[in-house]
Amino acid sequence: MRRFRLTSAPSVTASAARATALAALTTALLALATLLAPTAAADDGWEWEDRVADAMSFRGAAFDTCNTPPLDTMRAWKKSSPYRGVGVYYAGRGRHCLVQKNLNEAWVGQVHDMGWQVLPVFVGSQSPCVYAANKQKVKIGNQPVKQGSSEGEQAVQEAAELGIREGSALYLDLEAYNANNAACARTTLDFVRAWNREVRERGYLPGFYSSAESGVRQIEQARVAGKSDLPAAIWFARWRSGPALYQEAALHKDAWQHRRIHQYAGNSDETHGGKRLVVDRNDVDAPVARIG
Repeated sequence: MRRFRLTSAPSVTASAARATALAALTTALLALATLLAPTAAADDGWEWEDRVADAMSFRGAAFDTCNTPPLDTMRAWKKSSPYRGVGVYYAGRGRHCLVQKNLNEAWVGQVHDMGWQVLPVFVGSQSPCVYAANKQKVKIGNQPVKQGSSEGEQAVQEAAELGIREGSALYLDLEAYNANNAACARTTLDFVRAWNREVRERGYLPGFYSSAESGVRQIEQARVAGKSDLPAAIWFARWRSGPALYQEAALHKDAWQHRRIHQYAGNSDETHGGKRLVVDRNDVDAPVARIG
């Protein structure tokens, strides 16, 4: 540490010398504090996330569907449906629809130009105690932190290739699992936190999708326990008669304000503008993708 040696000049009184010394020490301490202060990349990124999330926030109705719809369907639904946001399963080894023939950078750019808000969803490895039979083959392994970091890197790289820019929210999809299994829940949370860290460090906002009664409840418990590296936004699935963004029992009413999506209905067969899709319905008050 630098040491300051104070000397008195003949023309300076003792009182003035003390004032000068105090000012010099204050300046030095402020400079040291600035030097040592963590940057947005080094801490949890909340201040940076607040600014970005506020700028990219979308409030309205959105749908998601397994296969990325053709552009003519997106055009028809933009004119005729109540939806203004679309969830896109853009990457991850756990996707049910792995082959996305319509999805590329041009598609993302064109739907954005139509006025759609894009919610990118990454379906990677799943909890070791996942319920769905079709997810059993993509379970998190015995190195959840390493695996979470690797898949976080993949999530960012594949988003960038689609023209989804830094500052975008990327939503990690974990299907329902047995969160009462302590060992499994611990492995799952380690994976999620590592994924979040990697996504944050690369300049994106980590979001999290899961069922309200498993993944979302566990994340809320982790928040209450003071855990770090948690999602910037929560997308919870609880299918009921209508949207209830801030009445969800699994979440404290003040947690994730303007960072929530409620998937409130699933497998809804809808036709708009003569184009039919089977979709899940969502109420959104959360950050979306930056395109272009």
